[in-house]
Amino acid sequence: MRLRQVALVGRDLAAIRQDITEVLGLGGAYADPGVGKYGLANQVWPIGDTFLEVVSPTQDGTTAGRLLDKRGGDGGYMAIFQTDDLAADRARIAKAGVRVVDQMDRGGASFTHLHPKDVPGAIVSVDAMEPKERWEWGGPDWRDNVRTDSAVEIRGAEVQGEDPAAMSERWAQVLACPREQTADGWRLVTEGGEIRFTPLKDARGEGLTAFDVAVRDPAAVRARAKVRGCVDQAGEVVLCGTRVRLVQA
Repeated sequence: MRLRQVALVGRDLAAIRQDITEVLGLGGAYADPGVGKYGLANQVWPIGDTFLEVVSPTQDGTTAGRLLDKRGGDGGYMAIFQTDDLAADRARIAKAGVRVVDQMDRGGASFTHLHPKDVPGAIVSVDAMEPKERWEWGGPDWRDNVRTDSAVEIRGAEVQGEDPAAMSERWAQVLACPREQTADGWRLVTEGGEIRFTPLKDARGEGLTAFDVAVRDPAAVRARAKVRGCVDQAGEVVLCGTRVRLVQA
C-alpha cells in the first residue's frame, strides 16, 4: 500500500495555490471537474509521481466545509493510498465493518472512500489504477506538470488523535500495513514511507496535521516559506494549515 496523494482543505484556493507553488517549487496544477459533485473546486499538483491536492468548498453544506468549521480553519483532509489488489482490500474493509461513503470503478480507475468515523483522523481512500503508473486524479497530462528541481516526492503523513494507539491499530487493520510503536506514538510502514500517529498537539482535535515531502534543499524551501509567511513559531513550514515535514531527498 502506497500513499500516492495527500489532500488538504482550505477556504482561499487562489492564495493557497500561490503559496504551495512558490514554496515547494511545483509546476502546473490540474483542476479536476469530478470534485464538483461534492460541492468543491480543487487543484492537484504532481510531486514526482505522488500528488498534493487542495480542495475548497464552492457551496454550503459540504463535508469539506464542515471540517473547516470543526477544526477552525484550513488543514488536512484526505490520505489516498494506491493498492495492487483492490478486490482483496475491499473484502478486508467490508469484513472490518468499515462503511464506504463513495466508490467508483470506471475505465481502469477505481476508488473506495471510507467513512472517517470508522477510520478516524482523515478521509481514507483506497485506489487502484490500470496501468499502475497512471493517476486519474492528476489529469491525463500530469507528467507535463512534473517539476522536481525542488520537491521530489510525498513520503508520509501525520495524524493526531486522543488515542493514537487505537487509531493506528484501526488504520493498520484497514490498510494491512505493519504497525510499530515510536517514541511519541505509533507508525504504519507503507511502501516507501510511513503514516505517524501522535497524541493531540493542539486544540484543533483529531485530524491530518502534517505531510512529509522529500526536497533537494530543505533550507531553500524553508527560506521561501519564510518570505511568504508560511513558517510557524516553531520554524516549521505550514501550507494550507498543515505542517510540511521536509525530508532530504
